[in-house]
Amino acid sequence: MAVYTKLDKEQINNILLNYKLGNLKKFEGIKEGIENTNYFIQTEKGKYILTIYEKRVNKEDLPFFSKLMVELCKKNFICPKPIPNKNNNFISNLNNKKFMIVSFLEGKSKYDLSPPECKIIGGEIARMHAITKNFSFKRTNDLSVKSWRRIFTQVKDKCNKIHPELPKLIEANLINIEKEWPTNLPAGIIHADLFSDNIFFQNNKFSGFIDFYFSCNDFYAFEIAICLNALCFDGIKQNLSFNVTKAKKLIEGYNEIRKISKDEKKSIKVLSQGAALRFLLTRVFDYINTVDDAIVKIKDPEEYLKRLEFHKNAKSFEDYFI
Repeated sequence: MAVYTKLDKEQINNILLNYKLGNLKKFEGIKEGIENTNYFIQTEKGKYILTIYEKRVNKEDLPFFSKLMVELCKKNFICPKPIPNKNNNFISNLNNKKFMIVSFLEGKSKYDLSPPECKIIGGEIARMHAITKNFSFKRTNDLSVKSWRRIFTQVKDKCNKIHPELPKLIEANLINIEKEWPTNLPAGIIHADLFSDNIFFQNNKFSGFIDFYFSCNDFYAFEIAICLNALCFDGIKQNLSFNVTKAKKLIEGYNEIRKISKDEKKSIKVLSQGAALRFLLTRVFDYINTVDDAIVKIKDPEEYLKRLEFHKNAKSFEDYFI
């Protein structure tokens, strides 16, 4: 989440004229995240999030995102629910941009999840995968392994300003990942961005996933690999360590609903290495291409160097769970 498109009270009131949400009571820009413009809005009828789509989001993908959230809500999975406008459309226009209003999830993210909370999240991920496996609509992962070399080419000449060894480190990992990437694992719709700030708890209970704007069809095990990177490393960026206990609990929770196959286990190392590289590359890209007047909190690319080092040196899936 971020604020690239600045709106005032009058503009938000004009937007709300096309919705049945009552009068605006208050609003506030949300600076966390880096992809889209987000506002918290409260009206006479409740609390909502207004998201204006910027940067990487393809307008043609928006019906997929809205339908995914609508269908998950129908299956009682906790996530934001898209709000239709007066024309019964979930996607609306604002000048040359598209936007959506979704319900506000109560609760907040936890920076450091405990092992029992990791188990809960593992179960919720598997439950989401079990629900979405029956969905017929699809979206290709635009940030899959096939895209990473292209992104690297765009940042290669500048990323040494972040870390002098970064071009060489990225190249070495990319060669290895492209060579070892699996081709035939169980797949379906995944969230693809389950960092702690997209996972909400309220009163120490899970209260939902947010921010589905990277959701796509990919390997289920790639989702797990993303979560191992996002949720199972502890410490400061210069001295990160992998928390095996958290990883075991995450997998334990997942396995209670959907059993991970042997082939998926064998691929965890390269999938985790790839997930680390994917987020390193996009963070490097955003760091280099920040919009000067945007209200945005840029995430540190260097946090992923230690993660990459761990994955590159891991011998097998046993290093993750034992």
